[in-house]
Amino acid sequence: QVRLVESGGGLVQAGGSLTLSCEASGRTFSTYGMSWFRQAPGKERDLVATILWTAGTTYYADSVRGRSTISRDTTRNTLFLRIDNLKPEDTAVYYCAFASTAQNYSRRQYDSWGQGTQVTVSS
Repeated sequence: QVRLVESGGGLVQAGGSLTLSCEASGRTFSTYGMSWFRQAPGKERDLVATILWTAGTTYYADSVRGRSTISRDTTRNTLFLRIDNLKPEDTAVYYCAFASTAQNYSRRQYDSWGQGTQVTVSS
């Protein structure tokens, strides 16, 4: 079992930047990939960015591509997401998710989820 704890959310003005963290504990040696999702009020949970844990290969949703960076520190078992030029539409609860196998990762069938951290962008 892997436990995920997000942090770094808060209230930010439009145009600002924010870096979210997700600390993993437990059976982290089995990490294949991790992802960030977000869910705005009344909307479905959407994928924001993903990263392969060992190779570092990344993917970004169109909504954040070009102004965000997903990264990880394998020695600290911590996942990061930096978003620049924040927009009011970035307001959401941000979740990190863990996948232990390539199959789970490719199918987005994650093994563990964090509790989420709120990001609010004011205009």
